[in-house]
Amino acid sequence: MKPSSRVLGIDDGPFRFGDTHVPLVGVAVQAPSYIDGILMTRAEVDGTDATDRVAEMVGRSRYREGLAMILIDGAAVGGFNVIDVEGLCRRLGIPVVTVTRRKPDLAAIQRALRRRFEDWEGRWRVLTKLPLETIAKGSGRLHVAYAGATREEVRQALAITTIRGTIPEPLRIAHLIAAAIVRGESRGRA
Repeated sequence: MKPSSRVLGIDDGPFRFGDTHVPLVGVAVQAPSYIDGILMTRAEVDGTDATDRVAEMVGRSRYREGLAMILIDGAAVGGFNVIDVEGLCRRLGIPVVTVTRRKPDLAAIQRALRRRFEDWEGRWRVLTKLPLETIAKGSGRLHVAYAGATREEVRQALAITTIRGTIPEPLRIAHLIAAAIVRGESRGRA
């Protein structure tokens, strides 16, 4: 991956379980931190439309052509609206990576899915289809799952888009914008 590659970071805004939709913000960054553009759409809280919403948002964007990779904060948005990483990669022809600071507690996630959703098995299958890997970043670690890229390409993308700490700038900025849309100002960690 080139040092000036364009990477899209996507994060959802904060929500309450009574909300019907959550904003999804995408930030296209030319590495390491030059913001090329901002994208936005909405997805249903605990729905099943996240993969389609992200595919449509990126697919209609003028920034799609130059994207080297898409980074998504976690494998689900708006609660348990699960993103099909492989399906999204196939549809867009762009590598897709989920990124989290903390290793997900898969047993707790499965219990929550079983309790709340009739279609829990399908959501679980999509969530666990790709292996979760740990990549060391400075003094921290990130947990990633990916399609359309090698581990080395993912490691390079994370390295060239991280200025400080462990979170890549495209995700950090998307998080700040999504929080500001909902709360009026940004706060919290990506």
